[in-house]
Amino acid sequence: MSTAYESGIGERIARLRIRRGMTQEQLAERAGLSVDVVRKLEQGRRKTARLTSINALASALDTEPSHLVGQPTTFEVQGSGSDAPSVLALRRAVSPVADLLGGDADPEEPPTIGQLRAALRSTSGLRREGRMGEIGALLPQLIRDARAAAHAYTGSDAAAANSVLAVAYQVAATTLTALGKEDAAFTAMERSMLAIRQCDDPNLETLAASTLSWVFTKQGRLADAERIALGRASAIEPGFRSGPQEVALWGVLLLRAATAAVRQQKERDVQELLKRATAAAALVGEDRLVYATPFGPTNAGIARVNFLVEMERSGEAVRAARVVPDLASLPPTWRARFHVDRALAHADLGENSQAARALLSAEGDAPEWMRYHSTSRRLVEELRSKATRSDAPVIALADRLGLTG
Repeated sequence: MSTAYESGIGERIARLRIRRGMTQEQLAERAGLSVDVVRKLEQGRRKTARLTSINALASALDTEPSHLVGQPTTFEVQGSGSDAPSVLALRRAVSPVADLLGGDADPEEPPTIGQLRAALRSTSGLRREGRMGEIGALLPQLIRDARAAAHAYTGSDAAAANSVLAVAYQVAATTLTALGKEDAAFTAMERSMLAIRQCDDPNLETLAASTLSWVFTKQGRLADAERIALGRASAIEPGFRSGPQEVALWGVLLLRAATAAVRQQKERDVQELLKRATAAAALVGEDRLVYATPFGPTNAGIARVNFLVEMERSGEAVRAARVVPDLASLPPTWRARFHVDRALAHADLGENSQAARALLSAEGDAPEWMRYHSTSRRLVEELRSKATRSDAPVIALADRLGLTG
């Protein structure tokens, strides 16, 4: 995977700035940043930046944040074979040629609804563990199977197949986004919405709004991400008779909106949204999985830490991280992201050894996810550049992540 990281963030910023005909001062002004930040990034004296800064620079340079951070663009393959993960296979599953030109009938009997649901549960489990390669290998076939079933069945079975297909498309959208393929991810979301219109699960429209908000946030379309999450949250706002799942779905949308707001530096909005989400989490009582997303007091707590890091309130973030309850209740990837936020806060405070320990905790929870997570990779690279011989764990972690140089 190292080929996706041949140049650093600074080199990519400088290259695009020159192509846009801007000076460092002009770029800084357009992005609302100090010239010192732009200069240090381009000179390689800084290898990391807040996501708020990355989004601002991406907007000023008319590109996606994923391009600036050097996000992986393909799957990491261990070994070889026909079952290896493939971006092209996933694209073909999401956008088959037969939809444009017509095609042959499905050659095999479609799987049963029970088999489809079991395959989706397995894929969702892999997703929570961050096992990207296995998702990439299994997901195209799941989409093809669910499409075949949706076409072949009628009545309640067709609706059930479309429910599986809608969620599978959303998993494809998040996977493609993680590989910097945001446009293909949007196509997957369009397909998901079409399936939702024919499905048997009324909550999938809310799930789609949450996923689309996340995709837009990763794409740098922050105002769109916030609007979609808030619009759907308003439509489903719970009442006195709402159950825990309805409250949790609403809370997830509030956190999606807050994530987009914090990257627009709308601190007041973030605080209000987090306050409402925390109240919703208290009503839920304990963290529960809402489809593939956890929500409850723990997830609200780690969201607060994330927002404090984004707002450059690193000391508060470190203190807040110490009191997040029941971290073990969350899926591995959520725990790993929390540890990365801790690492970012410690690094910002100059506490590099604590930052390194937090990154090693993240790797312990979700080692494969770490190899695809651009923020983790940039921070490891930053710490390695400052490492001494006694910092062998950081150097070894950089090696495991495939960071060369």
